[in-house]
Amino acid sequence: MKLVYFNDTGRLVKIHPATVNHGCVVNKEPIKPLQEREFILPEGTYPWVKMWDYGEYGLSILVSPVTDNS
Repeated sequence: MKLVYFNDTGRLVKIHPATVNHGCVVNKEPIKPLQEREFILPEGTYPWVKMWDYGEYGLSILVSPVTDNS
């Protein structure tokens, strides 16, 4: 599965390290404003997404694959 994130925040968005540790394939460079980024998830999963705002330290996004047990 592929998730495409579009950064419309006007700020730099950093990729949380757990995104890769949890099994996503992604370019780990920060996502610039108005830039898209593809997150490739393992087969048979769907994305769980969380974003944090660390104020002056910027934004961070976590994309974690979740197994579809339905």
